[in-house]
Amino acid sequence: MLKDKKILLGVCGSIAAYKAAFLTRLLVKTGANVKIIMTPDAVNFITPLTLSTLSKNPVLISYFDPETGEWNNHVDLALWADVFLIAPASANTIAKMANGLCDNLLSAIYLSAKCPVFIAPAMDLDMWKHGSTRQNIQKLATYGNSVINPGDGELASGLTGEGRMAEPEDIINLLLSHFNQKLPLQGKKCIVTAGPTYEAIDPVRFIGNHSSGKMGFAIADELARLGANVRLITGPTSLKSNNNINRIDVVSCDDMLKEVDRYFHESDVTVMSAAVADYKPLKKSSQKIKKNDALFNLELVKTTDILAHIGQKKSAEQILVGFALETDHEVENAVTKLKRKNLDFIVLNSLQDEGAGFKGDCNKITIIDQYLNTQAFPLKPKAEVAKDICQKIIDLII
Repeated sequence: MLKDKKILLGVCGSIAAYKAAFLTRLLVKTGANVKIIMTPDAVNFITPLTLSTLSKNPVLISYFDPETGEWNNHVDLALWADVFLIAPASANTIAKMANGLCDNLLSAIYLSAKCPVFIAPAMDLDMWKHGSTRQNIQKLATYGNSVINPGDGELASGLTGEGRMAEPEDIINLLLSHFNQKLPLQGKKCIVTAGPTYEAIDPVRFIGNHSSGKMGFAIADELARLGANVRLITGPTSLKSNNNINRIDVVSCDDMLKEVDRYFHESDVTVMSAAVADYKPLKKSSQKIKKNDALFNLELVKTTDILAHIGQKKSAEQILVGFALETDHEVENAVTKLKRKNLDFIVLNSLQDEGAGFKGDCNKITIIDQYLNTQAFPLKPKAEVAKDICQKIIDLII
């Protein structure tokens, strides 16, 4: 189950760092692809050369190499990983993680991680039992991290008790259980569209909109986290997707229509969250249009309504979700769209809601299903909104 899994291993300053060598060797033997991040203190306990040799990848310690100036991009590293495992995790690093401190590469990756995070503490008995450590461990658990409790035995200080880092074999078994668990959308094929489309006027100018793609990307991430095989078809955006998502970049409505059409027949769930342009220029100029006249008329034609197009093709077994961004008569317009486009449910959001809508990190939605059952949600971060939408999908599948 670990074959080809991408494991990011964080190693902190602890005498238990020697176990990272055994852990790395076991991970590689199971077929995992292992990249290692060390804190500056960790190199006092085990050499980067040892871990680099065992992992067959360079070991990273700093944000950048002072000799070459090459930057180690913490965001890319966080997106690369299927799991971020910190073993050993020192009391110092645990405190930083619990309180959002970010003074080294490992802590920066942790704050950027969207994948599951596993923490294997290692420290002396009194440090492990100290009230501040206990509070930090509880905080990390509330953030959704998995804490691998330390073992009981002889410690480096000579004391005996809790604080020993879990054995590498036990950690491997825990990761196996994690990847082997039955996720609610395991094996389901999903399409998510995101972002705007750009409809060219000439080689320089286009018709577009303010969609950032954040909502669609959050939905794609959540579907993948729930076990789905996700194909993300996105218009132009600066956002980065997780490596375990099959991303297809498009520009225009016609481009997006082509890709959706290509894969829709095999999709179990399709979530159309892209803000597709309703109109495009009747003619695209092959040369840049010069700014000569005070008035400029642009003749437009309707683009293909992708959602209505696939709604006509939808089988009873497929789930199709649409979005409605409205400014007036919101529920009435959303219900009309729901029925006309043969949707299982529609996600209504309003430009009238402060803090919601395009470009922002939050959204406020109302879900209306085909039976006109309505469920309204308060303003939330888009990652949390994505969970609400995906839970509705799970409810329909179950």
